[in-house]
Amino acid sequence: MTISPEELNHHSTGPVESKSAERVVAMSFLVSFLATVALGVTFWQGGQPQLEGTFLFVALVGIGVGTVSWGKYLVPQGPFVEEREELVSTEAEKAAFEASLGRGTSELTRRKALTRLLGLSLGALGLIQLFPFVRSLGPLPKNSLTLTNWKTNARLVKPDGTPISVNDLEVGGILTAFPEGFAGNAYDQVVLVRPSQSAIVTKPGRESWAPQGYLAYSKVCTHAGCPVGLYQQLTQQLLCPCHQSLFDVMTGATPVFGPAPRPLPQLPLLIDSNGFLRAQAGFDQPVGPGYWERS
Repeated sequence: MTISPEELNHHSTGPVESKSAERVVAMSFLVSFLATVALGVTFWQGGQPQLEGTFLFVALVGIGVGTVSWGKYLVPQGPFVEEREELVSTEAEKAAFEASLGRGTSELTRRKALTRLLGLSLGALGLIQLFPFVRSLGPLPKNSLTLTNWKTNARLVKPDGTPISVNDLEVGGILTAFPEGFAGNAYDQVVLVRPSQSAIVTKPGRESWAPQGYLAYSKVCTHAGCPVGLYQQLTQQLLCPCHQSLFDVMTGATPVFGPAPRPLPQLPLLIDSNGFLRAQAGFDQPVGPGYWERS
């Protein structure tokens, strides 16, 4: 069987049929991409099994239809056989070759666009596979790892919301406290101890932070975030029961034993005119494990 270069160039489909096939392929890939985007949006907003299944079906069918149509209508079907002849081209063959080059440039551009659409559809479908993993990580922490609800003049309250008075603790006592309006918030909780009846200076610059012997430290351990809830009155140390880290309350809750890498942040206190404990300001450093110190 002998075919001419012009016949080979048309791949057994005419220009009109080829353009129609290209439109079918392009629309299939585009529909697949849009269905994948819809699937991602539906999943991210909470999910709806029926819609998710429908969008996934449309996305896969779109890729399948586009790929099959490409292979069936836009790829030479063969087999092609051309007898070996003299390699001298006639003027008619040269003209046909030049014409085929012109048509090939246009076809190459269209095929490149179809390839990009296929890549877009497959890429979107691959990206959507990461959504379940990302969503399983929970909500973004935003600035919750560095800020608490302790503000200037925030009143200290007990877990039941009762304001804490200057007379609520005897020397050697301990109490869990929260900022008023946020009782029960784990990240805001502080451990309140009273080693003495006199003002305590734990570090230079903190001369007014512990009036009448009241000391307040973040209750979130700087090692693994466990609650530091035990107080040893004789040694004036706070103990984290999870990994036995010990903090000296008289020196700014510096760690003296265990894996805790840094002191518990101290909350500056004041006593208002009604005898209630309030915060002078919020913490001057992030509370909890020192994630920013890790490489």
